[in-house]
Amino acid sequence: MDNMEATLLILRNNNKILIALKKRGFGKGKLNGVGGKLEKGETAVDAMIRETNEEIGVIPTEFEKVGKLDYIEFYKENKVNMHLHIYTATKWDGEPIETEEMKPEWVSIKEIPYSKMFQDDQHWLPQVLEGKKVKGFFEFDENMELLSHNVTEVELLED
Repeated sequence: MDNMEATLLILRNNNKILIALKKRGFGKGKLNGVGGKLEKGETAVDAMIRETNEEIGVIPTEFEKVGKLDYIEFYKENKVNMHLHIYTATKWDGEPIETEEMKPEWVSIKEIPYSKMFQDDQHWLPQVLEGKKVKGFFEFDENMELLSHNVTEVELLED
């Protein structure tokens, strides 16, 4: 089974978060934070900043690592072990724009449309939005149906 490493960023502005409609590729049609796979030699922070700029045209300037999640899932029909680094940002340069990949929108934290997101999000995102840090494990089948999950709050996250 291949190992992959990726990032996910949630922009936060008071009681709203920015999520984006994925327009192509993995997760097409789902609402999600922004991010993607690490390139060779890239750190998780470098990848998060690069992907955010590519996908919605902003550069995070104040951010915090808030989660480390591991997944068994299918990517391009192959079973993979995905390691996901999750960040939140409260300051950034630029204004979010729509790109070929993502269509961003601000939503109230009280009205997050979990039914339009990946099934794991409802199990970790509420804790992150409460200011907690999380570690977790999720397993999906080939149809992206959640088979099992475990999320734990932690004090510290190592890279």
